[in-house]
Amino acid sequence: MNVTTFRLAHVAHDLPALVALYDGAARWMQDNDIDQWKPGDKDEEHFRHRIAEREQGEVWLAEAAGRVVGAFELWWQDVPAWGEQPPVAGYVHRLMVDRAHAPAGTGRAMLGQAEWRIAGAGREWSRLDCVARNPRLRTYYEGAGYTVVGEQPFKEGAAGSRYAVTLLEKRLVPADH
Repeated sequence: MNVTTFRLAHVAHDLPALVALYDGAARWMQDNDIDQWKPGDKDEEHFRHRIAEREQGEVWLAEAAGRVVGAFELWWQDVPAWGEQPPVAGYVHRLMVDRAHAPAGTGRAMLGQAEWRIAGAGREWSRLDCVARNPRLRTYYEGAGYTVVGEQPFKEGAAGSRYAVTLLEKRLVPADH
């Protein structure tokens, strides 16, 4: 039985693993005709910035059998996709799994960890978005209890690119209840 544990990422030694996870997920998407991430789009500087900006969010790693098998970013706001919002949600980004080594269910376990952290921060919604042209990912998130609440047709991405995203959310039970 593989037990998955979670910890916050550290700049000192986790950047190469985060880049490898991203590139591996991007290659898997390309191999499966999913037009979303591209290998090389997120480098060590991207993850260094995300880890260092703790008041804006966190980067979490999933580990099993002594190795990193997944990661995700948790943001406390997401204006490009959701616009200005009151502080009632956490926003899950870049859910990445090492498909060669992660135990079955690692993606759902990471979502559960994100939801636990969001609720622990006293927020009642877990929110995320996925590229509108990726119906498999939308179905995955709906299967994890997320509900589609809209679309942002012109989210701005890297280098000013614009694309449509589907907005999903899940109501959480706050940690104090």
